[in-house]
Amino acid sequence: MKSDQVKQGVERAPHRALMKACGYSDPEIQRPLIGIANSANTIIPGHVHLNTLAEAVKAGIYMAGGTPVEFGIIGVCDGIAMNHEGMKYSLASREIIADSVEIMARAHGLDAMVMIPNCDKIVPGMLMAAARLDLPAIVVSGGPMLAGNHPSQPKGTKIDLITVFEAVGAVKSGQMDEDQLAAIEEAACPTCGSCAGMFTANSMNCLTEAIGMGLPGNGTIPAVMAARTRLAKMAGMQIMELWRRQITPSKIMTPQAFANALAVDMALGCSTNTTLHLAAIAHEARVPFDLNQINVISQKTPHLCSLSPGGAHHIEDLDRAGGIQAVLKELAKGGHIDGTSLTVTGKSVAENIASARIKDPDVIRSKENAYHAAGGLAVLYGNLAPNGCVVKQTAVRPEMLRHEGPARVFDSEDAATAAILDRKIKPGDVVVVRYEGPQGGPGMREMLTPTSAIAGMQLDGQVALITDGRFSGGTRGAAIGHISPEAAQGGPIALVQEGDLISIDIPSKQIRLKVDDAQLEQRRGAWRAPEPKIKHGYLSRYARLVGSADGGAVVR
Repeated sequence: MKSDQVKQGVERAPHRALMKACGYSDPEIQRPLIGIANSANTIIPGHVHLNTLAEAVKAGIYMAGGTPVEFGIIGVCDGIAMNHEGMKYSLASREIIADSVEIMARAHGLDAMVMIPNCDKIVPGMLMAAARLDLPAIVVSGGPMLAGNHPSQPKGTKIDLITVFEAVGAVKSGQMDEDQLAAIEEAACPTCGSCAGMFTANSMNCLTEAIGMGLPGNGTIPAVMAARTRLAKMAGMQIMELWRRQITPSKIMTPQAFANALAVDMALGCSTNTTLHLAAIAHEARVPFDLNQINVISQKTPHLCSLSPGGAHHIEDLDRAGGIQAVLKELAKGGHIDGTSLTVTGKSVAENIASARIKDPDVIRSKENAYHAAGGLAVLYGNLAPNGCVVKQTAVRPEMLRHEGPARVFDSEDAATAAILDRKIKPGDVVVVRYEGPQGGPGMREMLTPTSAIAGMQLDGQVALITDGRFSGGTRGAAIGHISPEAAQGGPIALVQEGDLISIDIPSKQIRLKVDDAQLEQRRGAWRAPEPKIKHGYLSRYARLVGSADGGAVVR
């Protein structure tokens, strides 16, 4: 056992004495020590219930012959951190999470790991740590929130957090009053869990299952269901089987598994943030990954599920319809999935999906009746984004798939948001938000507030927004992010001037600044890198070390 280094022999008597001070008995000390990375806290709705799941995991580990060792992990609620300095810390927290898990596992000689995350950066951070450590590991997420009921629309009309963000824009544009907003605020988030749509947290929880690191049901069983507690107990038992067989993440997170995850990503219409996180996890797993893979897989993978924010269904509907295993089975019929890939069940994908079936063909459609022939995401290239940028094409209104308009340039999200809410953005405009990338932000803030305001003002069919920052999984419309290289690195987005024409052609995967090369070179010669926005503390260090968005914004 790896844990023998902290508990075996005469020389380890002091170590055992310290463990006994924690209440561990000799029989417990002699068993495999199984780490439980628990990200419970009382500020994130997806995490307030995780202690209950941790207790279930412990019970499973004890039943299967191990000794659970629990420790805490930080987390940021993207919704609460949105549209102020707090969002600068969200993506940056992913690296701290991965480093924290590594530190705890290595410092205490743990034999295997159960990860209990739920929300946006916590899930990929723990998967990055699992790949880095390559100890037997399993992820059991906290599960999705149930959707709310709209307070004033017909019975059965579901709402979620994004409804609230968009309602703010409706109030600002005079289309809704504050009493209506307050009623929506009360109803939108009725339970604990990760926000109810196919936003970043649920995207990553579903992809954790698709890549093979979560048990069937991990991505979709609602947080409030007893089945979620049973899943946690099963994860505790299953980690012991993984330890006995030494099935580690390197045997699961293979190139084929990443291709499976991307195929499910395209079928579900996941958050654009998955491109950052899958790239970062692949980096830790030492698996090649580049943005071109996304277009290749998206082009041939049908979009089978229309989930909020792009559609009316929520994660609870996806679970009821058969969940990720049913999606995998439908994709396997078309040859989009490698069924031989190993998973944390100890079985292959093909074995896991043998009994899966679609229970609601409207929520999970067949390939023949897909919502779209191509998948959810697209990567665009051009002189404005030589290294690529990302859009959730299935959440773009048809009339905005091709758009050309004048640039309205802002050097921060705050300035852009103020202009939108002050109704200074006109139909046809292309809002450019720059110096919000991983280095320039620093931290690559999400732009949910401006994009929700645009949608709430009914401008999402007439206005595009492009940025070197990123978007919430709840963003819809012609919102194009991760423009690389970013402005702080002297990327072409730094050279855009007010009124320049920008051409967006999503079907052709192109984005262009319609300024001739000679003029761009003249502007480049006059450009000077701005002073760092933050010069002290963690974000200052992060800005100096973080890489480009097209590589996953990894700290190297």
